[in-house]
Amino acid sequence: MTKPALSRIALAIGALSIAGGALADYPERNIQGTIQWGAGGATDNVIRSLTPHVEEILGTSVILTNRAGGTGVIGMNHVMRQRPDGYNLLFGAENPQLYPLMGLADFTYDDMHTVNIIGQGLVVIATHPNSPFETFEELLAYANDNPGELRMGGTGAGGLPSTIHAMINAVGDLDVRTVTFAGDGPGVTALLGEHIDFMPLSLSAVAEQIRGGRLKGLAVLNAEELDSLPGVPPITEALPEIESFLPWGPFWGVFVHQDTPDDIKATLEEAYEQAVASDGFQEFLTNFGGEPLNLNGEEAQQYLDSWQSVTAWSMFDAEAVETSPEELGIPRP
Repeated sequence: MTKPALSRIALAIGALSIAGGALADYPERNIQGTIQWGAGGATDNVIRSLTPHVEEILGTSVILTNRAGGTGVIGMNHVMRQRPDGYNLLFGAENPQLYPLMGLADFTYDDMHTVNIIGQGLVVIATHPNSPFETFEELLAYANDNPGELRMGGTGAGGLPSTIHAMINAVGDLDVRTVTFAGDGPGVTALLGEHIDFMPLSLSAVAEQIRGGRLKGLAVLNAEELDSLPGVPPITEALPEIESFLPWGPFWGVFVHQDTPDDIKATLEEAYEQAVASDGFQEFLTNFGGEPLNLNGEEAQQYLDSWQSVTAWSMFDAEAVETSPEELGIPRP
């Protein structure tokens, strides 16, 4: 074998060793994290509470940036366009599973790699303390007598409020005006300022405000009263028929580019699994009105598929969307 050939082999082996070493050293620098919703909302609060636990495990900083807009499309699209090297994470909620159904985008979480499905939220319909309504049943009766008068906070097509609105209209009639915000946070601020009349929200975004009397809970999206929010009636008291859609709730997850090297995916999965399971975060999530899931791999995919199926068909049956989930290959639950 000639010297040039031997040199080329040596260089190739050296390059592989360097690449392997770089992979083994992941992460070597700060990781960028994109939150697809605005500051102060449920996703933002959950991620900012989880991140210190992850940073301690990985030994690096995760720099969080809020990129709200387009019902989360802007933030997700940003991460999908970055290099698949594990240094750009997406922190999102459930909305991308409905993008094709809503005509917002042609991608879903199936086009990324799921690092962890952190937990699932509970839903409350909230209003400001000065509202004349004490229950959702009272608000619903007023809305029926005064169609189009009440202002409901929303986060865009496919967001949690629009999904809850569709479920309600599938079994009843709630004719209101929707005021759209870039996430739970701005919506809660508007609610506190009495600029809107009510808003369906993740309990984790407003649990402390309701317990502290700064907001008022009208109903929880559940068939029974919640131990964590005593005195707030289940929505089935106002709309018994909505029980067919229950249980239902938003979720939060961590995602990375699907072409990220497998070793890095595994490192991230292990780090987030440990972080979510930590006593500190578990305590936070419970107090925040969420239920831990901590899913990755096949379990995470099964959860995403099931959530998409239930929600998409609920919205279609409520005539909130024109596209049939069947056309998109989404099976009926």
